[in-house]
Amino acid sequence: MYGSDPFYAWFGLNHPLMYAAHKAAGGITSLYRQIGIGCEQLFRQIIRDQLQLTIEQVNWSYQLQSNTQKDRKLSLDARIQLSDIASPAGKFKMQQWMDDASNELKIDLSIANVLKGAVFEVRQGYKSKDSKRQNADIGNAGTAYAQGFLPVIAILSTQIDYDVAYRYINSGWLLLRGHLGDSATSSTFAFCSQVLGYNLAGFFEKYADQLHETVEEVLKALLSPTADDITLSPFPSEDDDDH
Repeated sequence: MYGSDPFYAWFGLNHPLMYAAHKAAGGITSLYRQIGIGCEQLFRQIIRDQLQLTIEQVNWSYQLQSNTQKDRKLSLDARIQLSDIASPAGKFKMQQWMDDASNELKIDLSIANVLKGAVFEVRQGYKSKDSKRQNADIGNAGTAYAQGFLPVIAILSTQIDYDVAYRYINSGWLLLRGHLGDSATSSTFAFCSQVLGYNLAGFFEKYADQLHETVEEVLKALLSPTADDITLSPFPSEDDDDH
């Protein structure tokens, strides 16, 4: 297409590397997005397995009413409601963690004492400064508090802009990041280990070689000037004990 365009041909834009650059630009964004989707699904499944919750119990959504257009249904990635936890030990750990989180966020006791659980937005990272996304998340936090839930952003990496991080914190979000610390109110991995009883960092370490190989296959295909399809090596099936 570029070769048949005189203007682009004059500039040399009909070069195979130009095609590779276009393909890579969109593909890298898609790669991050797919990793994020996988993180959401994994985090939600861990909550279900460790706390013995149903799909209905772990889901959280609400209707955003409008007088100018059709009502919209908004949702976050996971929910833990104290009353749904059957295990006394599991319920105690979750309550203790919520108390610690409320203290860290300096939530008034009159509000902290009536919180009935937490809702989670799961991200692989937060590299942009998309104000529309931030405003939507701030609105989600307000609705979460109104419904008696602590809003939590669980990031699997350490990638988040400081200005964005502080805006979320100042809006009432508890921010969990992907560092390997021991504080369950600041580290996603510590939360999974101490509150949910699941070694999420160990899971990623166990499959790191396979994750490396898969991402490398994707990157090689994206950076190639040909239009070859990407063939990925299979991951463990859902029947695997570690799924």
